[in-house]
Amino acid sequence: MKTIRKKIMYILLSILVLLALGLIIFLQHPLFGKNPTGERLARIQQSRHYKDGQFHNLSHTPAFAEDVTYIDALREFIFNKTPNTKPLDSVPVVQTNLKEIKDTEDYIVWFGHSSYILQVDQQKILVDPVLTNNASPIKGTNTTFLGTDYYTAEMIPTIDYLILTHDHYDHLDYTTFKNIKYKVAKIVCPLGVGAHLEYWGFRKENIIEMDWNESVVLNENLTIHCTPSRHFSGRSFKRNTTLWASFVLKSTSKTIYIGGDSGYDSHFKTIGEKFGPFDLVLLENGQYDYKWKYIHMLPDEVVQASKDLQAKSVFPVHSSKFKLANHTWKEPLEKVYDAAQKDSTFHLVLPKIGELIKLDAMPKPQPWWEKVN
Repeated sequence: MKTIRKKIMYILLSILVLLALGLIIFLQHPLFGKNPTGERLARIQQSRHYKDGQFHNLSHTPAFAEDVTYIDALREFIFNKTPNTKPLDSVPVVQTNLKEIKDTEDYIVWFGHSSYILQVDQQKILVDPVLTNNASPIKGTNTTFLGTDYYTAEMIPTIDYLILTHDHYDHLDYTTFKNIKYKVAKIVCPLGVGAHLEYWGFRKENIIEMDWNESVVLNENLTIHCTPSRHFSGRSFKRNTTLWASFVLKSTSKTIYIGGDSGYDSHFKTIGEKFGPFDLVLLENGQYDYKWKYIHMLPDEVVQASKDLQAKSVFPVHSSKFKLANHTWKEPLEKVYDAAQKDSTFHLVLPKIGELIKLDAMPKPQPWWEKVN
């Protein structure tokens, strides 16, 4: 009997060792990126937002709401039975040839979730591109909704500036960046994120890393300001070794706010007072939950943030492509649409994926999602 028990223990121990070795090998994959070191780390350590080995939000930001534990959140995420978190039908996508749009046209085209391309004053700007069918380091665990993976890296034209808001997998995708490397002239990102990019083969001189409240003149027609957001960062077990951010684009003709991921806080009002009013504001609206309300906004907070920013037009993103939360896939669109119908302080932009939206003639929102099961 003892011999059998020993054999079972050896087998279990061997399995655990193999699993541990497999995890260690897996974590060496380049998709996980690199932590900042050397001059990059030295600059990070000089930031007023960096303390005790990590970046911090302006306000105290717990990972979960006060009455929620990690176990509560994990249990609900695994066992929640909310219906329709993914569409049964194919999501409608407009097939726009991005390489044939006139250079003189100011426009925006959304690729679903938080990825989009816009052109302002003849400058092509790509934001948080995830142009693959997976938003996770583990293949097949967070795949795109049916039909939403139409746009690929091959379809992207030459880009003047790529703006990256933080290093989470649903914003910074290794495969996408590998495939668009030679199409991008410059990348603008928060402090520390350049370590991932340089590790992946992007030239250091083409990476502009910014701290909150810093500004860079990109060219004679375009200036970018790095502004706070309320979120977190990390591509492995250790969080917040790189910064997360929002950005203000000031061109000769327009002022645009790129919100990235953020919970609601006073920074929206501060940014609105300093840089507003905004011609266009892009804010996350989707993959939210009360349990993590401090790091992702709820739809009513999106409306309030839009007012704080003094937005003329608001484009809600972070929806319609990946399931990262337990709400119905339509809910973010329905709630922000209903809220905006009761509020005339800004114009709401809710296009289909791939639809060409001219910035000087933005259409009224059409509830396209109503016809999708």
